[in-house]
Amino acid sequence: MRDVIRIVFLSGEEDGRSCCDHARIAEYVEHALTGQRVALDDAADPSLTTDQPHLVLLHLNVPDQSDEERLTAVIRRWPDVPIVGVIGQQRGGAPMLPPDLPAGLRDFLLCPLDGRELALRVRRVLTQELPQVPRRVGTTRSGRVHSLVGESAIFQAQVEKIPLFADVEATVLLQGETGTGKEVFARAIHYSSARKDHAFIPINCAALPDQLFENELFGHVKGAYTSAASEQGGLVLEAEGGTLFLDEVDALNPYAQAKLLRFVQYREYRPLGCSRTKLANVRIIAASNHDLRQAVTERQFREDLFHRLNVLAMVVPPLRERVEDIPLLADRFLQRFRRADGQGPRRLAEDAIQKLLAYAWPGNVRELESTLQRAVVMCGAATIQAQDIECAGEAPKTPCLDGSLRAAKTSATMDVERAYLVKTLVTFRGNVTHAAKAAGKERRSFQRLLRKYGIDREAYQNDPTGSSRDCPPPFETPFDGRA
Repeated sequence: MRDVIRIVFLSGEEDGRSCCDHARIAEYVEHALTGQRVALDDAADPSLTTDQPHLVLLHLNVPDQSDEERLTAVIRRWPDVPIVGVIGQQRGGAPMLPPDLPAGLRDFLLCPLDGRELALRVRRVLTQELPQVPRRVGTTRSGRVHSLVGESAIFQAQVEKIPLFADVEATVLLQGETGTGKEVFARAIHYSSARKDHAFIPINCAALPDQLFENELFGHVKGAYTSAASEQGGLVLEAEGGTLFLDEVDALNPYAQAKLLRFVQYREYRPLGCSRTKLANVRIIAASNHDLRQAVTERQFREDLFHRLNVLAMVVPPLRERVEDIPLLADRFLQRFRRADGQGPRRLAEDAIQKLLAYAWPGNVRELESTLQRAVVMCGAATIQAQDIECAGEAPKTPCLDGSLRAAKTSATMDVERAYLVKTLVTFRGNVTHAAKAAGKERRSFQRLLRKYGIDREAYQNDPTGSSRDCPPPFETPFDGRA
């Protein structure tokens, strides 16, 4: 959320404050939204306020005014702002609940307002509706767009297309390497559009058997074939009113491409065994991890289908072309993979970040995600070091055998020493005195070893994973850093 949460109370009458103690309401909401400051304004009409709020409290049952007209005015003024209705009182003091609440309200409350109840409902609405990125007046941003993490110019250039694509119904073609997040972009387009309240149905075209493509997509009627004991709707019917996402569309065989062509062009389809043509109300977003233009040139993909799909195009960049986004993505993944008991790594060491930046990431964001999840599971410390990160294709570390025996022995000993130091610090949660005692070393000598290997004891001070019962046994001969 942002530093100040702006809430506008549209009373519609001069004594609107009578049912809304602004000071107490703001206090309750601030308590519910820990760490946030709340500004609660009062206005009789939305046109009288200049800044866009984050929430509108709309006073209903105002004498001589239409609730529908006032609600329409608010939606026209702030189409992206959630609205909570405040049901006014009758002259006798009882709440006057209308038989039909106006459509467009996110929630409602009854007068006189209870500050605690209002705070709880405001928190629920705001956490559902507000994206985790700055929102500008007049810009439509869905809560799903915050899942697109990245600040690089090449990435933001594609993100900026989302609201433009969401405002129209044209077919979209997403292209990019495996693991770049094409489905995430497709979902962002869907949930930023007017179809967001309907289904988003993803289809992996590569997983559909050739002979079942038509049945899976369009369905069948009873008796269409031997085992068709009952009518079954296809995925197109399931996506009615929403979005159909065709992933790996290049994997379809020529027969399936021909069937898909007419559906993409006219939204017409015929279930197996049915004599009537049906019309679908769906939007189509297709994706491919291959260059479809090249596939057309090689006669592996129909040119007419390519042009039907390629109305609006977006190329999702690979991770190696936006390396500055790797620390942001890594931080997001570390927060997601926190263990249920609250233990485990909480940050990356500088050498770990440098290792992530130096790797080529052929599997893109998906590979980065799995790599960090593996590191969280395997690392017992509060900070992930470079040696805790195992990148795919990385050769396992083996002793250097090219030099002398003494050099190989020194290298192996240093590896053992460093691993022992880390384990000991984990066990004693960064307490150097206890760790040195367990290692059979003086405290000053132990600190010199920590400096030698660049180990920061503070990274282990708050790590609750260790226990003195698991103390590693000291070496039979205390080590001094020499082979």
